[in-house]
Amino acid sequence: MTKVRGGRSSGRWFRSGVLRVAFAAAFIPIVLAGQTASTAESKVDAIFAQWTSSTPGCVVGVATNGTPVLAKGYGMADLEHDVPLSPDSILEPGSVTKQFTAAAVMVLARDGKLSLDDQVRQYIPELPDYHEPLTIRHMLSHTSGLRDWGNVAAIAGWARTTRVHTHAHVLDIVSRQRALNFTPGTHWSYSNTGFNLAAMIVQRVGGVPFPEFTRTRLFEPLGMTHTSWRDDYTRIVKGRALAYSERDGAFHTDMPFENVYGNGGLLTTAGDLLKWNEHYDAPAPSDAAMVAEQQQAGHFNDGRAHGYGLGLFVGSYQGLREVYHSGSTAGYQAFLTRFPDQRVSVAVLCNSSGAPATQYAHAVADVYLGGRVKIAPPAARPSDAEIAAAAGLYRSTLTGVAVLVGGGKDTLRGRRWTFDGHGGALAADESAVVSSSMTAEHYERVPPAHYTDAQLARFAGVYASDEAETVLTAAIHHHALVLTRRPDTTVTLTPTYADAFTADHGLGTVIFRRDAAARATELDVVQDRVWNMRFHRLPR
Repeated sequence: MTKVRGGRSSGRWFRSGVLRVAFAAAFIPIVLAGQTASTAESKVDAIFAQWTSSTPGCVVGVATNGTPVLAKGYGMADLEHDVPLSPDSILEPGSVTKQFTAAAVMVLARDGKLSLDDQVRQYIPELPDYHEPLTIRHMLSHTSGLRDWGNVAAIAGWARTTRVHTHAHVLDIVSRQRALNFTPGTHWSYSNTGFNLAAMIVQRVGGVPFPEFTRTRLFEPLGMTHTSWRDDYTRIVKGRALAYSERDGAFHTDMPFENVYGNGGLLTTAGDLLKWNEHYDAPAPSDAAMVAEQQQAGHFNDGRAHGYGLGLFVGSYQGLREVYHSGSTAGYQAFLTRFPDQRVSVAVLCNSSGAPATQYAHAVADVYLGGRVKIAPPAARPSDAEIAAAAGLYRSTLTGVAVLVGGGKDTLRGRRWTFDGHGGALAADESAVVSSSMTAEHYERVPPAHYTDAQLARFAGVYASDEAETVLTAAIHHHALVLTRRPDTTVTLTPTYADAFTADHGLGTVIFRRDAAARATELDVVQDRVWNMRFHRLPR
């Protein structure tokens, strides 16, 4: 999107004309792909059958051709007070929120107040100068290389939901990061940081608080009267469903208590999300170009395409074009999807951390898409010899993370495999390329590491990071290398390949770095959203 200067703005992105079809509470029976509305509803009931009056559950909404055809709640909104979930229940959709933040930035771009290709430090001077072009567009497409502030906080022992984080915390953490995960525009790595900073940019450039800006420019024009932000987690929200996680066979409340938003933090209903989806299919004429741009898959610096637009995933499901986003915050799970060619939208909001919202939404979509879904034939099972040929330990040459192929959850197909949603191909030289819709990553086969206590002792020492503001102490405990962190955390390290370990407690991968004398002088903590958090060994 180019920067436009000087033109007049209507003051609102969306015009009333976008609401060409009223979203009413009463639905009329219609025929959907050869079935009646009641038949479709019965099929949806079966999908959510496990959620009852003694459990939390989910709310589902469906619209076809711009008209809502289903809105229903399953399970309870509040287990303590026996309040059931209903179509009007307010829940959090987690990262489904990101498309709203991106849209708010795009409104300012259309107003001529900024450009998506502006440098971020122009508006967030607290951000360190990485001597690389880092733009707003990079942030909105997860190609910025910015470390995820929540992961950095977790490395320091303060994972999200363990303290009340604010945007001041976000800025403080970001200001201390002396490195990016990668040069902006060269790779894809999911980062909440970019969307928190985007919300701050909207507030600084728009001149009003971000919640007010989005209310007047996005939500009210679309009639999204049940949508707001968790900018104050103590605020009373009428109709809000509590979130839960199951532990030891019982449900416990699991609520987000942080005043951080833009990456998530939206409070909304399934019906409001369907109204939002409708504006993509039937935008006002003045919004058409902006709406189209947000849904276009982005590109890396070298021209390669990836599967993310601006706050939206752009891909396919069972052979059909799909625009979607998932989300999770504390005990909330959500998925909002749209099949633009079939004009089918599905919103699923759940208040249990164990609810597979994405799976539910696709199962519901199958009901309303009918015979248009193309089910791929099952892949042939590889022979034992093929499995043995490809099985082994592989190290990413990009991040250093190790992957065990043939070890369980991955599935080998000849000399190809899939794991964690990625596909890989093994070459004759025992190197590999693992690819997805986002990136292609090279792996090389490495031998597994085994250590004696004397060998592990070489890694012992105290390691500190100013970026994470924490200290990790490596020591031997019961013939294993462990890291201790104040006040009372002990992380066990399991050897993978030479100098690399898998850490429990969610720390990720720990890679020790040696000097010319082979003495461990540094360690890196590597996670999916923090690739190279460096800790320096302190002198004794």
